[in-house]
Amino acid sequence: MLNESGRVWARWRVPLGYPLAVICLWRARPNLQSVAIGAAIAVAGLLVRAVAAGHLRKSEALATTGPYGRTRNPLYLGSLFLAGAFAAASRSWIVAALLGGYFLMFYPRVMRREEAELRSQYGEAFERYAHRVPLFWPRLWGASEYGGTHFSFAQYRRNREYQAAVGVALILAILAAVAVLRGSYWSR
Repeated sequence: MLNESGRVWARWRVPLGYPLAVICLWRARPNLQSVAIGAAIAVAGLLVRAVAAGHLRKSEALATTGPYGRTRNPLYLGSLFLAGAFAAASRSWIVAALLGGYFLMFYPRVMRREEAELRSQYGEAFERYAHRVPLFWPRLWGASEYGGTHFSFAQYRRNREYQAAVGVALILAILAAVAVLRGSYWSR
């Protein structure tokens, strides 16, 4: 049941994300300072996602190296940073609440569904990995117990993670343009 429910949530996550982005852009009240703060947070999120994508070999191997040695879901952790970046840049509590609700509605279910799929595919190897590495909030201290592959820029490209950077740049540019058009340059 969890797997089917997770599949339904995963299927709706992206299609509902587009209208949510439009609503959030409409409700945004950015100024250039908030966009700069959001951009700084976004860089952190994009870096987490980029490093994770450079270690992820979908359907080929269980990812346990790099950020996967700290959290089983570094791509989603990076996405949380990106949602926080958008909320900060928008300077709107409504946008922050919408993004937080969206994240809480979809991501825990999607992570559990993916966990069930990995458990099915990798069995005991996944169980050992899951026992040592937290589902979402990263273990920041202590040695990563997994060796293996290193970051691969070719893998980053294969996973098309550059699309996230393009999307973030577009959203930040729109928010900056809105701030300029409204004459909202700095804190008010």
